[in-house]
This record gives sequence, structure tokens and C-alpha cells, in this order.
Amino acid sequence: MNQDQVYAELTKIFRDVFQDDSIFVIASTTAEDVTGWDSSAHVNLILAIEMQLGVVFNTSEIDEMQSVGDLAEAIERKLK
Repeated sequence: MNQDQVYAELTKIFRDVFQDDSIFVIASTTAEDVTGWDSSAHVNLILAIEMQLGVVFNTSEIDEMQSVGDLAEAIERKLK
């Protein structure tokens, strides 16, 4: 899966989790940019990503993620 595909999949997952079809994520997107992205939504988001993309994140990886770009990079590393 290339970078464009990762972002396309993430956009779909974000739209589903946050029930907002207007969301379009880019590398610089953070929780401050998405209405409703709080700690419980973050857990739901990570679980949805893991299930949809077949990846598993450990706690330290999740803690280091500051933006969707960080998330996308972690996904790309896991899918190689």
C-alpha cells in the first residue's frame, strides 16, 4: 500500500469513526482539527484502523503519534 492509498484509507476510517463525510485527513491533521477527537474517540479510531488495515500498534507507538502523518508513517512501516 503506497502513501496515497494509506491516506485514502485513513480518510474513510476517520469519516466512519467520526460520522462526518466532510473529513479529509492530511499529514498535518491533529486531534485539534477533528471535532469529537477526544481520548475515547482516539481508542475507537486506533481499533478501527487496526481492524481495517490489519496492523497492530503497541502503546509506545500510539503515544509517539502527534499527527495523522505520524500515524500514516507507522502504518506504512507495518505494511512493508
